[in-house]
Amino acid sequence: MMATFHDNVVHINLLKSRLKYGERLLGLDIGSKTIGLALSDMTLTIATPLEIIRRKRFKDDVARMNDIIKTEKVGGFILGWPVNMDGSEGPRCQSTQDFSRNLAEKIPLPQAIWDERLSTAAVERTLIEADSSRTRRKQVIDKMAAAYILQGALHAL
Repeated sequence: MMATFHDNVVHINLLKSRLKYGERLLGLDIGSKTIGLALSDMTLTIATPLEIIRRKRFKDDVARMNDIIKTEKVGGFILGWPVNMDGSEGPRCQSTQDFSRNLAEKIPLPQAIWDERLSTAAVERTLIEADSSRTRRKQVIDKMAAAYILQGALHAL
């Protein structure tokens, strides 16, 4: 990872030490139109798709995440890091970095980034194998991708 992040972004191996007992992680698959959300269990073992935020204003997106943080005892974030297939960082990485910085200003919880390469493709393949309709796939893919990203990070923990 070449990007320079702010102080709230920690290496995945340090994230667990920043959480209080019983706190969960919120996984984010950040897109230009939506943010897919997934939630870990309290043991940081299993990721579950949660919901999709249709992006409007950043203030509204943060308000929804704050509601989830309070009700679900979230102590940190896993942000999907959209590197290119060759490992290089493109414009989507810059956008994610900007989102991360803005999020940290509003919600000062620890964040870690996790490589999201092929997450959407893997989820799409799984949904097709499960015989989900195109309409249904479109409704759930972002939160399923967030769960896929979060589950990878949980395995690393």
